Amino acid sequence: MRPETYDDVWLVGGVRSALGRFGGALREVPVVDLARQVIGAALDRLDWSPDALDEMYVGIGMIEAGMMVPARQIALAAGLPEHLPSLTVDRACCSGATTVGLAARSIERGAGSVLCVGVENMSLTPRLLHGTRWGTRLGSLDVEDLLLMHSPVVDEPIASYVGRVALEHGIGREEQDRWALTSQQRHAEATARGYFSNEITPVETPDGPFSKDEHPRPDTTLKALGRLPTVRNSPTVTAGNAPGLNDGAVALVVADRASAGDRVPLARVAAYLQTAESPISSAYLPGLAIRRLVERQGLRPEDLDVIEINEAYAATPLVSIRRLADNDPALEEKLLQRTNMNGGAVAMGHPVGASGARLVLTAARQLRETGGRWAAVAICGGFGQTDALLLESADA
Repeated sequence: MRPETYDDVWLVGGVRSALGRFGGALREVPVVDLARQVIGAALDRLDWSPDALDEMYVGIGMIEAGMMVPARQIALAAGLPEHLPSLTVDRACCSGATTVGLAARSIERGAGSVLCVGVENMSLTPRLLHGTRWGTRLGSLDVEDLLLMHSPVVDEPIASYVGRVALEHGIGREEQDRWALTSQQRHAEATARGYFSNEITPVETPDGPFSKDEHPRPDTTLKALGRLPTVRNSPTVTAGNAPGLNDGAVALVVADRASAGDRVPLARVAAYLQTAESPISSAYLPGLAIRRLVERQGLRPEDLDVIEINEAYAATPLVSIRRLADNDPALEEKLLQRTNMNGGAVAMGHPVGASGARLVLTAARQLRETGGRWAAVAICGGFGQTDALLLESADA
């Protein structure tokens, strides 16, 4: 599709939960309850009446236990009006970003405000037991674990082809380990200066409140990362330069200016793009999507003050920025300095359905903190698809 542009679509604000590690603090918090708590915190913080909402979109990539109509269940659990229309979005990792794009379309067509939610509890994702519907007399049963991240489209682990594509772009294991270390260090620095304190809302768990990202390893070293074996038949990807299987939720309010009232929005949603290419294009497609967005707006890549590219693997931002910079080493280095400035998914984790919305929130907050004008967000997912958004400072 061509990039869509908007004049009166605003990210008013939002919050996220801290992100839990696989089997960690959020293991016993079901998706519906996790989303319910974060929605309540977002609406309270923004002093936003549920009755003022026109729609709700919920992004989720691993529908826990075959849950029916997650968005509707979440809306009712959160005490939202029974008449509120809701939609569950599954574009794999893109899902949370897609909710913001869909909200922008709705507002462009007359809606006043839309609630955007991204949520995932990968710790509660079940295994699938195939071939049992009509019974079986003899033989083994086929149990599938979706968390192995194997592409049925090309019959290959995702980590395998991501590593191969990275090498084709001249980005090897050492560069990916260095970026993984940078992600950890940037997240640790942001945590130390309290950057996430206004982004994270505590979530109640059976063991008490949970309010700090659980996945980061701030004490890791390049030497330690280099000792890790590659995984899933990948030439470069390891457990250290890839994100974890994580749990978390994000809730955002997107609205037109009139509905925002006297609230100061975080940013304007200037443009949105959904795109797709080869099923193995995930490492570089975010970079191409961002290029299309900035060109549509009459900008250059160097005009971007903030870039958020999901670290589906450390290879993803590296390959994408190389493509965005069009193999200009000086520009590539400049853009990398502006990419994932507070760390990325390698450090904090990647709860599939929530990550896209988390990137939007982080990018908008970083844009305000730096006083810049333009931010780009891009995330790959769904076997060769990408969602990308361009944000403009609310002060522009």
